[in-house]
Amino acid sequence: MGQKNKKKNKNRREAKKKRIFLVKKCRFCESGVVDIDYKDGGLLRRYLSSRGKILAARYTGVCAKHQRKLSQAIKRSRYLAILPYLVR
Repeated sequence: MGQKNKKKNKNRREAKKKRIFLVKKCRFCESGVVDIDYKDGGLLRRYLSSRGKILAARYTGVCAKHQRKLSQAIKRSRYLAILPYLVR
């Protein structure tokens, strides 16, 4: 029984080593955007899930600096009723 567990653990470690992560580049950094406009609902909708939640940076590929600005712009546009809080 000990042999099987050792083999399973070894296979798991090898599987973790084989994972390759793609580096996503920030769209805002590439285009040279300084400020994200909260009035541009079409742009901001790309960064919302189907339920209206703000997507994480690891899914969208946005850098940390622009993720903070993006979330602030989304919150402002929600407050002004440009974007919905909930999507039904």
